[in-house]
Amino acid sequence: MSEKLRPAAKIVRRAILQGAGVTMALPWLESFAAKAAPGATAFPKRFGVVFLGCGINEDHWSAQGSGADMKLSRSLMPLEPLKQKINVIDGLFQKMSTGLGIHPPQTGSLLTGATILKGAIVRSGISVDQMIAKHVGQDTMQPSLVLACEQPMSGYHETNFSLAYSSHISWQSPDSPVPNECYPSLAFDSIFENRGSLLSVSILDRVKERANRLSTRISSTDKLVLDEYLTSVREVETRVDAMRKAKERADDVAKTKNRPTLSMERPANGLPEDLREHSRLMCDLIAIAFQTDKTRVASLLISRDLSSMVYPFLNANQGHHGMSHDNNSDAYERITRWHVEQYAYLASKLDAMPEGEGTVLDNSCLMFLSNLWIGRTHNNFRLPLVLVGGLGGTLRTGRVLDYTKAPDDERRMCSLYLSLMDRMGVKLDRFGDADKRLDLI
Repeated sequence: MSEKLRPAAKIVRRAILQGAGVTMALPWLESFAAKAAPGATAFPKRFGVVFLGCGINEDHWSAQGSGADMKLSRSLMPLEPLKQKINVIDGLFQKMSTGLGIHPPQTGSLLTGATILKGAIVRSGISVDQMIAKHVGQDTMQPSLVLACEQPMSGYHETNFSLAYSSHISWQSPDSPVPNECYPSLAFDSIFENRGSLLSVSILDRVKERANRLSTRISSTDKLVLDEYLTSVREVETRVDAMRKAKERADDVAKTKNRPTLSMERPANGLPEDLREHSRLMCDLIAIAFQTDKTRVASLLISRDLSSMVYPFLNANQGHHGMSHDNNSDAYERITRWHVEQYAYLASKLDAMPEGEGTVLDNSCLMFLSNLWIGRTHNNFRLPLVLVGGLGGTLRTGRVLDYTKAPDDERRMCSLYLSLMDRMGVKLDRFGDADKRLDLI
């Protein structure tokens, strides 16, 4: 077993279990924190984005009050147990995404604040998540985790903007979006550095001896944390293994048809047929990656812009995009609320992970947002937005922040991004179309 010890300025708080073709980073353990240098008290801060395409039901998206007295609307009700740790923000918008047409131009600069281009040349800017990853990624094994539950599109929209803008929210450079990882098995392998000819052998079996030795060196409290973590990994690994086999079968079929696996329809392409299973597993993978400090930046695109996703479990059997044109219907409200449930599920997972005197969620900020406010009119002059987590005590929570009546230059999304990046230790004079911070005090 090898233990990865951080520099003296940071908490010595991680152990790494290495086995045949696999590396397992472990969660925060007080036994390792006890080895920290005097005064080393800061925990890493994490940033994540959960995206819903095509807007929400505006009739049921609101909040009033603060703290324990906050009143949440129907679509936000899944956040009720976490309401003292959220900020519901209303009235912000991305000015560079307005007035250019519908869908791709309303999505392409959502996290960048850049002016995007029509035609064959794809250009946006570095997105806020990747800007953070560039600054903090050197402290983790993986700079960021970019996941999606729906395949990207190719070609062009009727507005002559590339559909790449509708398919990606994370951009590593102005002309290059970060590829979305849609396959849970590949994301799992990336997190655990699982590779080689032993992919069919449980990673826990490969590190079992080392884990047993570690358990003799840590406190009884840490043993409980370690056991819970290993049990969680086993459960996730079991679900991933089934999906790995489905992908392998899909790859074999694709070879016989001489076409890429990704070009086939779900579930023939090896992606889970049940979106509920897919999204929950992606959330679990982000939670594990944050808990073990494998990465501090993640994004999850559950349904992309112009989404073709269907939701039979919600009694909503038409495609997502089509249903967004009737976005104030009860059916679309159920779609909206289901997406918020996935966001709340991830946040709750992080809140159940102890880290010092708080939780992983307390040291994180998860953002939920969409590219539209009203789908039937393609209105993006205000955007649905929620933050959860306090970023290590730097972000006050349990509030409703209303900027709807503020001047345009005081309600820029990029001003919010500057404020959040400040708290992540990323200091910029300007980002996107903003050079002023949003007042989040």
